[in-house]
Amino acid sequence: MDTLILLTILVVIFALVFDFINGFHDTANAIATSVSTRALPPKTAVIMAAIMNFVGAITFTGVAKAITKDIVDPFALQNGTLVILAALLAAIIWNLVTWYFGIPSSSSHAIIGSIAGAAIAAAGFASLNYDGFIKIIQALILSPFIAIAVGFIMMTLFKFIFKGFNLYKTNKGFRTVQIGTAAIQAFTHGTNDAQKAMGIITMALIAAGLQTNDDVQGWVRFACALAMGLGTSIGGYKIIKTVGGKIMKIRPVNGVAADLSSASIIFGATLIHLPVSTTHVISSAIMGVGAAQRVKGVKWGVARKIVLTWIITLPISALLAGGIYLLLNLFV
Repeated sequence: MDTLILLTILVVIFALVFDFINGFHDTANAIATSVSTRALPPKTAVIMAAIMNFVGAITFTGVAKAITKDIVDPFALQNGTLVILAALLAAIIWNLVTWYFGIPSSSSHAIIGSIAGAAIAAAGFASLNYDGFIKIIQALILSPFIAIAVGFIMMTLFKFIFKGFNLYKTNKGFRTVQIGTAAIQAFTHGTNDAQKAMGIITMALIAAGLQTNDDVQGWVRFACALAMGLGTSIGGYKIIKTVGGKIMKIRPVNGVAADLSSASIIFGATLIHLPVSTTHVISSAIMGVGAAQRVKGVKWGVARKIVLTWIITLPISALLAGGIYLLLNLFV
């Protein structure tokens, strides 16, 4: 029992570390467009994003419950606490590697792939909750394509509505509007991404026999929201540089269109209790906006690099988590 309690404490610590890293890794995407268009200075954008992420994180719990029970059954998971610890370590390692190289990979893909990989290493493929797992994978796959389409439509509407307007005055007005859309973007990020760590801690509490239902406890919600807020305050300027400038040259009107498109999709997913990748959605919305503006204006080489990272994150994190579980299992 002492070992189990120690492992549970380690899971809580590493889950908060994951949320902290998520804060400066993924939240950079939420403010990338507003920083690149100079609607907000970087420090102001980071502080605003930290506050809005915290507010969003403590407001909803549906995605946390989906993470708790839809990938594997925490009530029946063999060596559940060790599985979750291995998954967290794998996701943290992958997030740090991609952050170091400035690649906007998905923390969502990393943690979901890691949980699946560690569970398979512990109890085989039968340990997966296939109905819930497939539903989550479908949301992760479809959301970027929806974001491209919505971003394209949003930018097309803006071009039609503001056709003939003075370009300088229009961009100046949109630069002001972008402060609000960046805040909305950060809030929706908190409603979805911060809940993943909440779900993981809840899984660990259930696996350790410290909780008998999938409700997210108040202290878990506050701690995860605070960890993400603190992580956001550190900032993720490498990711901002990639998302905010290397995909396409972003003007304020493009930033507003991208922010509104991605925020609506992320918040919609939160309302139906589905985890999505904010990285995927935001980057894809920018691609859709860029294609509506000028197809050749999108730097598709950078976009391909990002897409490749999306594809490899799930299997790599799953294999990494499986290996870490087998290693930990030798000593615990």
